[in-house]
Amino acid sequence: MLSERLLIVGGTGFIGSNLLLKSLEEGYSVTILSLNIISENLKINNVKYVHCDIRCFEDLKKKLINCSFEYVVNLGGYVEHSNFSDGGFKVVETNLNGVINLIKIIDWNCLKRFVQIGSSDEYGKNEAPQNEKVLGDPISPYSFGKLAVTQMLQMLYRTELFPMVVIRPFLVYGPEQNSERFIPQIIKGCLSGNQFPVSMGEQLRDFCYIDDITRGILLSLNNEKAVGEIINLGSGKPISIKKVIEKIKKIVGKGKPNFGEYQYRADENMFLYADIRKANSILNWYPEVGMEEGLKKTISYLK
Repeated sequence: MLSERLLIVGGTGFIGSNLLLKSLEEGYSVTILSLNIISENLKINNVKYVHCDIRCFEDLKKKLINCSFEYVVNLGGYVEHSNFSDGGFKVVETNLNGVINLIKIIDWNCLKRFVQIGSSDEYGKNEAPQNEKVLGDPISPYSFGKLAVTQMLQMLYRTELFPMVVIRPFLVYGPEQNSERFIPQIIKGCLSGNQFPVSMGEQLRDFCYIDDITRGILLSLNNEKAVGEIINLGSGKPISIKKVIEKIKKIVGKGKPNFGEYQYRADENMFLYADIRKANSILNWYPEVGMEEGLKKTISYLK
C-alpha cells in the first residue's frame, strides 16, 4: 500500500472510528470528515480531521479545497425512523443532499472508489433473505433517503462510469456502539439486574460484528468486480430478537426482560436477514466472528 488517500465521511461514528483504525493498519493516509468536533487528546497522529456539515455546499467546498482522494467511504447521516412530518425530512436531506454535495466537490480524476454505506432498511418489506437484485421498498424517510442515494450512484455509474459501490450492512454491533442501539440497550438492562421492557421478540434479524463489517468495506476499495454493485454484509444467519436477548441474559448471568411490553413498529418487517452470496463471490468475504463470541466481547467492554 502506497499511502493512498482515503476520506472517511462520518469517521467519528461507530463504524467510522473502527474503519479508521483498520485503514491505518492497511497503510492508508486518512482524512476524517465529521459533524462532530474531536478533542485534541482523542485525535490520532497523522490523521487529518475536518469539521463540516456535508449539507452545506459552500462550507464543504471550502474545507476540501485542494484536497483529492483515491478513495471515499461515506458513512454520513444517522439512523432515524421518524415520519416525514415529524422531522424525517432532515434525514432525507442529510443522506441525499449531503452525497450530492460530496460528488460535486470531490475530484473524479483521481477517484478510484466511492463506497456508500447504505442500509438493510432499503429493502423494506421484501421477502427474506433479502437479495441485492430486488427493488428497494422504503417504508420511512430514512430508508427512502438511503435508497435514493443508491439509485443516484447507480445512475452515475451507468452514465458516467462513476466508480461507486454500495455496501448494505445489516445489524452491526460491537464494543463502543451508541448505547441507544439495540444490543447495548439489552446488555445494560441485563447488567442492571432490573426489569426492562422489550417487544415479544419474534422478529428475525441478522447481526454482524463490527470487525467483519470494516473488513468487508476495505475489501471493496480495491476490487474491480465490486464497481457498480450493491453488496450485502451480514451474517446470513437469521436469529430472533428474543433469542438474542436470551443469549445476552445467559452470558451476563442476570436480567429481567419484560417481553411484550413494547409494541412492534408500524410496517415493521418481521423477517430481515441477508443473502450474502454476492459478498462471498465478489469480495471473497465471509463473517468470521460468531454471535456468541461477538456478544461476549461487547458485554466485556460494557462491563
